[in-house]
Amino acid sequence: MRAALIAAARSLFIEKGYAETTTPDIVEAAGVTRGALYHHFEDKKALFAAVVADEASKVSEEIETASAASATARQAILDGTRAYFDSLAVPGRTRLLLLEGPAVLGSTAMRQVDEKYSEASLKQGLKELLAVGGKAPDLLDAYTGLLAAAFDRAALAIEAGGNREDYERAIAALIDGISVK
Repeated sequence: MRAALIAAARSLFIEKGYAETTTPDIVEAAGVTRGALYHHFEDKKALFAAVVADEASKVSEEIETASAASATARQAILDGTRAYFDSLAVPGRTRLLLLEGPAVLGSTAMRQVDEKYSEASLKQGLKELLAVGGKAPDLLDAYTGLLAAAFDRAALAIEAGGNREDYERAIAALIDGISVK
């Protein structure tokens, strides 16, 4: 039942947006009672948070799968970049994770989602990249935050019609700039 609610809510949040989606819409689409919704979720915002977490988890899994067999730290980050852009190309995902998520849940909650699902692997990849380049990890947290922000901005630009290859090349240049002594 929880999965049905998340799936129905996801579709409606993408189609109508968070503000225009009502709990009666969600329970009707899921084929459950309103009581069932409130048994699983405190309110619509909690259900939205579950949808966002589910999407973030899927993105993270796709990145991990794509970068698992990479031969170098640099290649793992680049493979992860491509997987991130592929994953955000899933209809509605950019809206949920990069537009509505921060607007509805706030930056602190979205930061927690990022930390839970993707930041650790990015940070580990950057740590390995710095080690290979003989650089101290003193700026690791800053690099992680800035690169994550660059990924998100690029995904938004690509969604708006920007040239994906240009953004992939720009991300590669950023990564190479981080790794050079």
